[in-house]
Amino acid sequence: MDLRDLYYFETIAELGNLGRAGEKLHRTQPALSKSIQRLEENLGTALFLREGRRMRLTPAGELLLMRARHLRQGVQETRREIQDFAKGIVGNVRLGCGPTAAEYLLPSLVSLLLDTVPELTLELVTGQNDILLNALRTGQLDLLICPLSAVDVAQFETFALLQDEVVVVASADHVLFEQDICMADLCAWRWVLAAPTVATRRWLDNAFFNHRLDPPRTQIQTNSINMMPRLIAHTPLLSFISRHNLGVGKIGATLREVPLPETTMRRSFGVVMRREAYVSPPTVFVVELLKREGAALFSDHADPS
Repeated sequence: MDLRDLYYFETIAELGNLGRAGEKLHRTQPALSKSIQRLEENLGTALFLREGRRMRLTPAGELLLMRARHLRQGVQETRREIQDFAKGIVGNVRLGCGPTAAEYLLPSLVSLLLDTVPELTLELVTGQNDILLNALRTGQLDLLICPLSAVDVAQFETFALLQDEVVVVASADHVLFEQDICMADLCAWRWVLAAPTVATRRWLDNAFFNHRLDPPRTQIQTNSINMMPRLIAHTPLLSFISRHNLGVGKIGATLREVPLPETTMRRSFGVVMRREAYVSPPTVFVVELLKREGAALFSDHADPS
């Protein structure tokens, strides 16, 4: 089976149209049609159903698409492995971080790497943990630093670096603080929250559900955790963010924790990698460095509680 035919097949399957696939691949439609014909003859089954100009995968085509993606990923990793072998630990590490990890952990890590292996380069990607985990799963990232509560240990290897707590917060002069607060009082206010697929949001929704309360009413949903303190500080909105954002000297200093044990989420931050996947020498070096120096490296950011 020709890998080039598989790549063409994958592109046609994703776009569902020979014309658009030809434009993307810079190939003629007859050439792509012959490529699909070769695959179908090789496999002895139809891969597409033609519906006018639209091409829809058959069940056999769906299976081949899944396998083709794995094969392409394997080819890319093999190419990278050979190149990395020639370079040793010098190379590039694709590192994903959630917003809290990026702000509070990365500066110390980058400083240590510059002192230890100045030729190593980092490709840093920040975002919500669900998006980063999918990027790691599909081989677009080498490792993550993120909350371990969001991680499926059957798919990923993990080790912890430090502990963190996520708490409900409000503006320092919020009227909530003029009374004794119970969890039901929080239902009267609107919130700034992450998407329902994010681990901290799921935990908060479950906390309200377990206490037989309506879930928080989301006024603003955002994928930028770092925006939240500024949004909350000047409004009556509530939110659910890392206690690190309440540190002195940060924008979060204008915020105040709503001190309820029922809405305090304890979590571990750590390193996440795919199981049984190729790990480049530079990535191995970074992981071993974190295992060896992690506690000292991040001691300034230990749980303030």
